[in-house]
Amino acid sequence: MRISRRKLCSFVPLAFVPAGSIVPSTVEGLVSSTVEGRVPSAIEGAAEGEPISSFAVKFEELPVTKNKSGDAQFRSIMKGKIPTGERIEAHETVLQPGAAPHAPHVHEHSEFWLVREGTVELTIGAKKYQLGPGGAGFAAGKEEHGIRNIGKVPATYFVVAIGPTA
Repeated sequence: MRISRRKLCSFVPLAFVPAGSIVPSTVEGLVSSTVEGRVPSAIEGAAEGEPISSFAVKFEELPVTKNKSGDAQFRSIMKGKIPTGERIEAHETVLQPGAAPHAPHVHEHSEFWLVREGTVELTIGAKKYQLGPGGAGFAAGKEEHGIRNIGKVPATYFVVAIGPTA
């Protein structure tokens, strides 16, 4: 299935939703993040196999994790199947200077990056791209790719992954 750049970019605003909390409409098990002190399970996919319902969440309520070395921080936004059937995962990453979240790799799903702050080097196949704030990149599924902070300050970027393994 081909996804146009316009369609793919339409998912990016999910990373910038400024208002409200998650509203449980049709998905059983959704709870306000203030009840459990964490982001509701719908962001990680509703019930197994059920599509994610529409939601809004405050940025500061998104869960933050760090890699073992402490040079990368991840803020999960959503993960699961959307109502149109595609699997999607979205997160924000903050990389310290010189850091990479992992070695270049290949997987089934496609990934779209949008750089918010700093300077990164995005490698897709054998080609390297230097991207700053507002820069964007896309790696189709099954294409080797990697990202590294090549700047002197932390780099922040959003990732939207779409496909069978997202």
